[in-house]
Amino acid sequence: MARPSVAGLVLAVLVVVPSAALAQATITGVVKDASGAVLPGVTVEAASPQLIERVRSAITGADGTFRIVDLRTGTYSVTFSLPGFGTVKREGIELSGNFVATINADMAVGALEETVTVTGDTPIVDVQSVSRQTTMDNELINAIPAARSYGGLMTLMPNTVVQGGAASNAQVVPNMVVFGGAGGRSNEGRLQVDGLSVGTAFNGAGVSAYVADVNNAQEVVLTASGGLGESEAGGPVLNLVPKEGGNTISGQAYFSHVTEGMFASNYTDDLRERGLTTPGGFTGLYDYNLGIGGPIARDRVWWFAQIRNEGYEQKIPGMFANVNAGNPNQWTYVPERSLPAYGAAKFQTSALRVTAQLTQRHKITALWDEQTPCEGAGFTADSEACRHSKADQVICAGASPTPSCSPTSAPEVGAYRDIGQRIQQVRWTAPMTNRLLLEAGMGTYMSRWGGEPMPGADPNLIRVTDQCTTGAGVAGAPCEHGIANITYRAPSWGTGWVLVANYRGSASYLMGSHALKFGYQGSHLGDDRTNFLSDQFLTYRFNNGVPNQVTQTINRYSILQRVRTTAFFAQDSWTVRRFTLQGALRYDHAWSYFPEQTIPEQRFFPQALTLPFTKGSSYNDIWPRGGVAMDVFGNGKTSLKVNGGRYLEAAQNGGFFITNNPTGRLSTTSARTWADNDRDYVVDCDLTSQAAQSPATTGSVDACGLGNANFGTQVASSTLNPALTSGWGVRTGDWQWGASLQQEIMPRVSAEFTYQRRWLVNFSATDNLNVDASDYSPFALNVPEDGRLPNGGGGQLSTLYNITPEANARLTNNFVTLAEDFGGETQSTDSISLNVTARPRFGLTLQGGFNYARTRFDSCEVRTALPESATLDPYCDYNTSLLRFTTLGSYTVPKADVLLAFTFRSDAGQSLAANYVAPNSATTLGRPFAGASQTVTVNLIEPGTIYGDRVNQFDIRVGKNLRFGRTRSNIGVDITNVLNANPVLTYNQAFSPTTTTWLRPNSVLQPRFLKFSAQFNF
Repeated sequence: MARPSVAGLVLAVLVVVPSAALAQATITGVVKDASGAVLPGVTVEAASPQLIERVRSAITGADGTFRIVDLRTGTYSVTFSLPGFGTVKREGIELSGNFVATINADMAVGALEETVTVTGDTPIVDVQSVSRQTTMDNELINAIPAARSYGGLMTLMPNTVVQGGAASNAQVVPNMVVFGGAGGRSNEGRLQVDGLSVGTAFNGAGVSAYVADVNNAQEVVLTASGGLGESEAGGPVLNLVPKEGGNTISGQAYFSHVTEGMFASNYTDDLRERGLTTPGGFTGLYDYNLGIGGPIARDRVWWFAQIRNEGYEQKIPGMFANVNAGNPNQWTYVPERSLPAYGAAKFQTSALRVTAQLTQRHKITALWDEQTPCEGAGFTADSEACRHSKADQVICAGASPTPSCSPTSAPEVGAYRDIGQRIQQVRWTAPMTNRLLLEAGMGTYMSRWGGEPMPGADPNLIRVTDQCTTGAGVAGAPCEHGIANITYRAPSWGTGWVLVANYRGSASYLMGSHALKFGYQGSHLGDDRTNFLSDQFLTYRFNNGVPNQVTQTINRYSILQRVRTTAFFAQDSWTVRRFTLQGALRYDHAWSYFPEQTIPEQRFFPQALTLPFTKGSSYNDIWPRGGVAMDVFGNGKTSLKVNGGRYLEAAQNGGFFITNNPTGRLSTTSARTWADNDRDYVVDCDLTSQAAQSPATTGSVDACGLGNANFGTQVASSTLNPALTSGWGVRTGDWQWGASLQQEIMPRVSAEFTYQRRWLVNFSATDNLNVDASDYSPFALNVPEDGRLPNGGGGQLSTLYNITPEANARLTNNFVTLAEDFGGETQSTDSISLNVTARPRFGLTLQGGFNYARTRFDSCEVRTALPESATLDPYCDYNTSLLRFTTLGSYTVPKADVLLAFTFRSDAGQSLAANYVAPNSATTLGRPFAGASQTVTVNLIEPGTIYGDRVNQFDIRVGKNLRFGRTRSNIGVDITNVLNANPVLTYNQAFSPTTTTWLRPNSVLQPRFLKFSAQFNF
């Protein structure tokens, strides 16, 4: 798309630089003489082996203050020198994350060559920054019993929430974990490598299937809140700071392996009685990782390379091969219990990072990271695939987001993927003077995702979902297996290509007690995807083997979506005595567009349609953020912080950005009731017509209900309010403010207590302009009396709606606008958290804390005005809560040189529902339902009322350190889930008063297992 390039203008004026969430620590302080007077003109030098240039320097200003920024994680010595005064040196200062270490100095008159070395503990309380961070360094990452993945570490930090709300087996395998913060959107969390995003182009644009190499990370930093101008969104950011190499060849090799015999069993009589017929769990794990680096030219060019091969195999609980898989004449799922279903995946990665100090001031770092997966297996033994099932199993894909089998999806619906992804990054850093720092860089993420049908499988069978509200456990019944809402026969897959490019820029300038920063950020998010179904373009729904619904589909065309962003920010950190005031102003411009797209001729779309290049949305925002940090007693041991600001939901291929995509505005599905009168599993209706049909009215063999009048036409079914396609302050986002108190309890031990309030803004609402509230008939549902339901069930659920038959026959004309046009929708959260960090001497490290959040949701005014927004959801005003505990620690026993480490996490269980498929007779509607079904599905339990099992997991590691010359090895064993707990992670939430399958466990925490590992550092 032709438009002036703001990025180009910035490149001409300011070097493009990545500034966002880099792990840029700072050393600051005040230098005084023996009388207490400030000393200007003092040369302050920070030296560390982590700096390829070895030394960074600053000069104190007229007020005696200095600040050295952009310091990598590591241990530093700081030297203060001034003619006429003795030199002062402070050693052993440990920096991590974005920590601001306050190092003051008192200088006495003397010769310059006289050096006084001052000892003291590294500051542990940040008294000058309002951001809140949790940090794990490489030594701690390698010591604790956790999966070597960002998800494994992130779930050990209390200030995060996993998308979906359910705990997971994140401590086993490095799968993708979508996360957010308390009170925010569950996909707002962002994963970065060296400050540059590795997220995809949609679903929050924060994470992706990228397998991050945490084993060779210098440190991992979670910023929970308090971001200033460099932050687009207000959620947590997890940044991996990679190693860069050094002046000597060094590295580490890590090997771990788990075989099936190392797994215990946590399958108990209680789980069996709750309906889990067969246990799941992992049957094999391995992870081989080598990282090595060194000099190409000493103090000039460093390199660091990494190769990794890791994978796993996991039994799917309660799922087996389908006896009828691949048989076009069979329409039921019949488990072959001698062939259990397995999920399997492996990943091979290789990466190279080169760091070059081109001149005294100019440094460049470049990264190339290739990752190749093998997810799933060939469906037949003679197929060409990266893996094949063994004789006693059937394998399907096992890693998100590739479609896989599950406790409710038969193996034949899984997909296969063997094409991976690539990360490329380049950065430039230049401290032009002691006051001016410039940086530059860009990063890309490219991925082929979604998979394809398993080699050898027939993708053209019609896909079936059976509700199984009856027949569970009945011998000979189609639903004898008892799996509600099981999907089988054929896959529904999509092939996607993502190209994301991020550009960042900043210039930092130190001016007395001010630390100014000006920056630019830009991105391109390309999202191409093509969805596939069988060549009949149909899916069926059964209930106990009896067809009751058919869905017609139009797909097999490419959806092309693009989002671009440009942002500028300015921020200042101003220290006045014991106060540091931080403020920022950020301007964001984001827009979307859609290249030419073509829908080819197909069964339900008789004439091909080419849609020209189309502009999407274009938004402008300018919002403030700020805060104040106070050194309460002036001794650097107590900090009081307050911060607040307005943040945006990340720009992505979703929401308002893609509402006006021409392909997305067309109706591509039509779900219709279906009575298969002759039981031949063929829809004997005229599917080119969306009119209702039956033997009595149209002479058709089968009866088919009224379909979607827009389906198969070129009539747009949705439109974004023109006022929301552009403008200021339109994008979704949130306001937040917080306060925290951090206290040094004893040397190298601190605790921080935080309160935060967040409220989301700019909710959308969809108004079908061809109907109004009077076109919806209110009714109530008679709740079954059942002792499993709260208070034994019974009574009625009201405020349900069903569209009238007359209105249902009209074309759909959805108008997407702001919820505030209909009274508004709110979501607000209050949360408190505690984080404790302890690094006392003698080899002991402890971290831990808790996070409690309570969120209120209220959409009642919108639902009253627009019944179509929630026809079958009677809950418009309710509360949910979250409570997480995490702790971890490591200790090296002196003399014996034995490493002891542990982790513990306690997560709230899944919020439970009772989704009741109710017949018309169970309601007060008084007429047949209009629409695609003669049943309605209603949740009988208010959200936030009942939660599943709390997930408590305790893991330990015991290892022996072996030292030979310059090498150090650790041979150890991890015991994961020491107590062999078996909380249920996910449940069958389909409720039926005639079956016992409601809340039947679908998955359980992995059982206790041993993992032997060896790590060699050289």
